[in-house]
Amino acid sequence: MGGVLPLIGKRLLLGLVTLLVVSIIIFGAVELLPGDIAQQILGQSATEETVAALREELGLNRPAYVRYFEWLGSAVQGDFGTSLANQRSVAEQLGPRFANTLFLAGLAALISVPLAIGLGVLAALYRNSVFDRVANAVSLVSISSPEFFLGYILIVFFAVQNQIFPAISNVTPDMEMGERLYRTLLPAITMALVVTAYMMRMTRAAIINLLASPYIEMARLKGVPNSKVITRHALPNALAPIINVVALNLAYLITGVVLVEVVFVYPGVGQLLVDSVTKRDFPVVQACCLIFAATFILFNLIADVGAILSNPRLRHPK
Repeated sequence: MGGVLPLIGKRLLLGLVTLLVVSIIIFGAVELLPGDIAQQILGQSATEETVAALREELGLNRPAYVRYFEWLGSAVQGDFGTSLANQRSVAEQLGPRFANTLFLAGLAALISVPLAIGLGVLAALYRNSVFDRVANAVSLVSISSPEFFLGYILIVFFAVQNQIFPAISNVTPDMEMGERLYRTLLPAITMALVVTAYMMRMTRAAIINLLASPYIEMARLKGVPNSKVITRHALPNALAPIINVVALNLAYLITGVVLVEVVFVYPGVGQLLVDSVTKRDFPVVQACCLIFAATFILFNLIADVGAILSNPRLRHPK
């Protein structure tokens, strides 16, 4: 463990530096947006004195770097400011929305991770068979199709023509778990279709790469069945790339939900982000972007740590 902790410390430090840089980019991008926030709030008929008074009240007349450090210091403490649209706390709005996004991403992960690993193992086990070719073709189509397109296709087939699932996933906090799962299943399947293809192809490639190793050839020469060769010898040694791609796709499930939530009108952080951009509610936009960035960096860190712990060559680089 002596050699692992410094590596994990370096990854953690790099993640914090990356998050700091991303926060600067987020704040700067919002600052560069055209138009005056105070003018947008008051409307075009507002007088210059009223606009100037609102700018002073919001602190917009101070230098940008001062406002950035104040915003960053408050964000570290969990205070993202007040919404310009409804004067509510941004953190108060983000709480239930982020919980909904995590629920959707978790359901998609429960569907996609076992399915992807199972299909990847089977595709490697029956390499160049009809099953392997069909699985690769379907995964390629899934990867090539954007999420909103898959979402609308699923809505047409399962909500409009057959009416199996609702077209709008309007979940509420007081909804029973069974009803919540039922209304969330269609957007979860939409997201699972994309990430399953990535993870399946990575699992297949990692196992096929290991099948050419000498110890695999020795196991086959001893008469070990092909299924046991893969499950007992190849799969454990392929955990490092598989863990990496699973962690990265879990990050995508949380940060890439914007289009899916908009298609299904799901009350998550992605839908809140789009609504806030439309209303020019910049404190909420900044908070949503920072939450997405922190989540993605966290899962990247988990992927790095998982790869280090599962691969002795990374733990002992010498």
